[in-house]
Amino acid sequence: MAKKIISTPNAPAAIGTYSQAVQVGGTIYLSGQIGLDPATMQMVDGIDGQIVRVFENLRAVAEAAGASLADAVKLNVYLTDLTHFAKVNEVMARYCSQPYPARAAVGVAQLPRGALVEIDGVLVIE
Repeated sequence: MAKKIISTPNAPAAIGTYSQAVQVGGTIYLSGQIGLDPATMQMVDGIDGQIVRVFENLRAVAEAAGASLADAVKLNVYLTDLTHFAKVNEVMARYCSQPYPARAAVGVAQLPRGALVEIDGVLVIE
């Protein structure tokens, strides 16, 4: 199967050697998104703003692939402070509905550009 590269100006441009997403068949692999505003390429302020921006970025890439976050089967959450995990759950419930995707949450020492949260994922479309 051929790889299809997914790209949209509605999410931050890739900062390095990766694509915003790659589709192979009905599976879409979303690269990690941090709280960068795609219009300014600047980090939004605070953990609450960053979590929302991350989900907005993920949604934009999913939509560019002809999918939505309802198609998510797996999300990986990386936080520099795991005490913010409840906030991720609150925001995630606005973007994903039941049945929720599988998920992992990992505490990390540092993320690119000083981000407080990063999320990547896998979508499956028919």
